[in-house]
Amino acid sequence: MTDVLQRVSEALAATVVAASPGIIRVEARQRLPASGIVWSHDGVILTAHHVVEQDDNIRVGLHDGQTTTATLVGRDPTTDLAVLRATTTDLAPPAWAEPDLSNLRVGHLVLALGRPAQTVPATLGIVSALGQRWRTPGGGLLDRYVQTDVVMYPGFSGGPLVNATGQVVGLNTSTLRRGLSLTVPVSTLRRVVAMLLVYGRIRWGYLGVSTQPVRLPATLGQHLGQETGLLLIAVEPNSPAEQAGLLLGDTLVALDGAPIRHPDDLLACMRAERIGATVPVRIIRGGQVQERQVVIGKRA
Repeated sequence: MTDVLQRVSEALAATVVAASPGIIRVEARQRLPASGIVWSHDGVILTAHHVVEQDDNIRVGLHDGQTTTATLVGRDPTTDLAVLRATTTDLAPPAWAEPDLSNLRVGHLVLALGRPAQTVPATLGIVSALGQRWRTPGGGLLDRYVQTDVVMYPGFSGGPLVNATGQVVGLNTSTLRRGLSLTVPVSTLRRVVAMLLVYGRIRWGYLGVSTQPVRLPATLGQHLGQETGLLLIAVEPNSPAEQAGLLLGDTLVALDGAPIRHPDDLLACMRAERIGATVPVRIIRGGQVQERQVVIGKRA
């Protein structure tokens, strides 16, 4: 038994050593520095949005003890992610897990790492919950719900969650769900970073409507297979919705084949890849189900 514990202990220590070069200290707030993860050799660093309290005068600490400046490329508050670019081209990205996290299971051992100071502290825990897609309170979409029981010590936000093979499965954050340690999975990181590097912000589709949930008449609800839809309480002039012929008082029940029951459902349909696409929208008008074609606009 002692030999087993010793081997596990040595393996965990080796994992920390191997991952350390890819972990960055982020000095972008007045209080304790936070952590970041090297994204690419050319200076791109990923960290948590909530720890970047200033857009200028950002400094990052590297694994060799050196400190350099960094600029803010962009941020996405809805997934608590921010991208920085350091003035160096000699960074070492960590090993990343497969985007689908197919090898991660509830009960697996994981390490949360950070660099709030010069060295890398670690905390050990297990994966306590795994789920499919999860929408954050701010409207962002995580491709997987990953919850652990690791203790998020001050300065750990923005650092990596590492599996037993030393691969980074995501970025740790303490703000997406109060009182819980959540990890933004690698697939979400890839999607958000790619957009921030190109646009500097997250692009959202746009219809130009204000809505409120309403209960559908029983017969229509049975016919459509849903109990609620979204009543249009405002339609902006010259918006994609108006150009598609949508009117105040219509009830939106589907967009591009996806049922629309709640505001979150509509938000989920406004992903960037739909901007400019012509999609069918199903409404109820005067007690009758109708269909229109709408071109998804781009939010300014």
